[in-house]
Amino acid sequence: MRLLISVRRYLLFHLTPQRIFVLSFLILILAGAFLLWAPFSAGNRYLTFVDALFTSVSAVCVTGLTVIDIGTDLSFTGQIITMILFQCGGLGIITFSVFFFHLMGISISFTGREVIQSSFLPSPQRDFQVILKYVLISTLIIESIGAAILVPRFAQDFPIKKAVYLSIYHAISAFNNCGYALFPDSFIGYQGDIIINITLMALIVLGGIGFAVQFEVLSFFKKTKKRLSLHAKIVLITTAILILSGAVLFFFFENNFIIKDAPWHKKILISLFQSITARTAGFNTVDIGLLTNDTILVLMILMFIGASPGSAGGGVKTTSLAVLFIMLWNRIKGHEEVNIMNRTIPNELVSRVIYIIFASVFSIAIITSLMLFAGGRVQPLASRHLFIEYLFDTISAFATAGLSMGITPHLNNPQKIILSILMFAGRVGPLTLAFSLSMKPKKLAIRYAEENIMVG
Repeated sequence: MRLLISVRRYLLFHLTPQRIFVLSFLILILAGAFLLWAPFSAGNRYLTFVDALFTSVSAVCVTGLTVIDIGTDLSFTGQIITMILFQCGGLGIITFSVFFFHLMGISISFTGREVIQSSFLPSPQRDFQVILKYVLISTLIIESIGAAILVPRFAQDFPIKKAVYLSIYHAISAFNNCGYALFPDSFIGYQGDIIINITLMALIVLGGIGFAVQFEVLSFFKKTKKRLSLHAKIVLITTAILILSGAVLFFFFENNFIIKDAPWHKKILISLFQSITARTAGFNTVDIGLLTNDTILVLMILMFIGASPGSAGGGVKTTSLAVLFIMLWNRIKGHEEVNIMNRTIPNELVSRVIYIIFASVFSIAIITSLMLFAGGRVQPLASRHLFIEYLFDTISAFATAGLSMGITPHLNNPQKIILSILMFAGRVGPLTLAFSLSMKPKKLAIRYAEENIMVG
């Protein structure tokens, strides 16, 4: 009994919200890896454990990068497992646990509340149960509507049962910003289809702006809330700017190349689709490896920015980009404080943005270097070509975007493990991961004298 009490006290003291958040993903990843490794998940071939682990990590971290063909290398059971993994990974296994505890009348701990609120809300709120119910119910409704729209279109090409299955799988994958597709070429075969393109784009955007913003916009139109918060305004404005600018640049750079012979409506659909999917999901309607260098650079920037906080998407987040530019604009105008829309952004938050961007760039640089090193020695010209492909896949893994220039299926086992680590870090966040591994800070007994250094 004393031992149990001691263990309980130890866990309560050391299991911080950040560590619980990280551990929940680790447990889900390992469970998914063993299930995908099992014979009942095999389709055309049995997966090695490394391939099963990579697939599980990519699904749980809603990345979409894959070293196998999901539609053929996995059985129906294996595909269902991946669907469960990216659904749980998108919302967080803790969210489901807390919800079921609530249904059973079991009290929810303060730590559990903190984990959920930090995942979906910009600041703690009293209506915690309302937000939690909204997250799960809205997910079910939006995914159901998306699937219902896709069924009639897929029914034109497949038997009705398969059309329903394809619709459900891809609707869940799109809303959770995963990008896993059951077609070997993703959605290249449907690049001109208006219904499929618009439905998937809508699901990706709704899943990428965050549940808090969804809730605020819905409340705003219901007139139950007087105004949108600063967080919601920044997310919506930044998202719109990124989508439009990304689509315009894609169209401009590819108009004389990969989309040269496409009709106008298809050019617009392709440009919009790739602009949206680059930041959050992983579907593609063109061969990414055939794009121009200019477009590749644009896609890497979009992937690095990623989705918005409180969503399933990764990246440094739209709000981080916005805060960085707002800070620079205020500094140029000579303002010490960071002001926007008659509000002041706390200095602590600005510092956190700088930490996140620096940690992200540093992580990408380290992993890209490790990928090149693990790839072995090759001829200089070939290595420069591989450098772009490795860098692209590394940014895609960190941002949980899922796009690839085609190098992912050809990675060796060490490279797959390296990329898996980055996908995990990108999903939970580099700072969250660092905080979960760090010890509790100790207060210094003394404070040293300040001294200036030259910078800039």
